[in-house]
Amino acid sequence: MIKVILAAGVAAVAFTAIPAEARHYSNVVQCTKWRHGMCVQSRRLTRHQAYRMGYRFGPDYEYTAYNALPRTYVTRYHLGPRYRYVYQNGYIYVVDPTTYAITRILNAF
Repeated sequence: MIKVILAAGVAAVAFTAIPAEARHYSNVVQCTKWRHGMCVQSRRLTRHQAYRMGYRFGPDYEYTAYNALPRTYVTRYHLGPRYRYVYQNGYIYVVDPTTYAITRILNAF
């Protein structure tokens, strides 16, 4: 009986162990390539990458001016002056000006 209980305990530990790689990534998926307005390639973000979709910066945040964004990304991602932008850590965060929430995360590498 003790062997059965011990075996069940070992099996429980083995099944609940999470691989180190799985702990490194978040549940957030970012589109890395757009074609005709549809996402055709994506990747999972790591946990240390700053912001997720829906994160709210608030009205007092120092946003990046539209004309300060690199023209390459403005053209590639069809960015316009009606949104607010945060450009940091190799990402452009597109922020809704009414809710201050992130609506798109763009790879700027």
